[in-house]
Amino acid sequence: MSPDPDEELVRRVGAGDPAAVRTLVARKLPRILSLAARMLGDTAEAEDVAQETFVRIWRHASSWRRGGARFDTWIHRVTLNLCYDRLRRRREWVTDDLPDVADPAPLPDSREETHRVEHALQAIAPRQREAIILVYYQEMSNIEAAATLEISIDALESLLSRGRRALQTILAKDSVHD
Repeated sequence: MSPDPDEELVRRVGAGDPAAVRTLVARKLPRILSLAARMLGDTAEAEDVAQETFVRIWRHASSWRRGGARFDTWIHRVTLNLCYDRLRRRREWVTDDLPDVADPAPLPDSREETHRVEHALQAIAPRQREAIILVYYQEMSNIEAAATLEISIDALESLLSRGRRALQTILAKDSVHD
């Protein structure tokens, strides 16, 4: 296994070095926010998840063991777990309030397409969504994504294949209704 590029930085974070914390946040925050936003479909919730992820890093950096999972794999797993906690709470939340009404104005073409894909991502199975987000949006290799999801590479490739088919089906239906 190749050396973990974040190992020294995590060691410094665990030792309480504020500069190391700032560097780690600057290095990892964009990807963590992106992952959480795509998993949750809500920017504000994604920011909360990212904040909680970094709080956990701060608390547990001193106990992170090199030689186990790479730090990047661990931080993605923590973020995914926090996203799933929020998604479970959403299903359990019952309210009498009506949701906000979406702006009916049409989006520009590129934003509209991005919106369609983001909406379709929310509609596929969660494990398929995880796999697609990690590989295509987080730009992880299949090996890294499989390690993050704690599955075999074959299982990851199966999730990717089924996820792509599900997205194609959803997007094709949306095109017919437009």
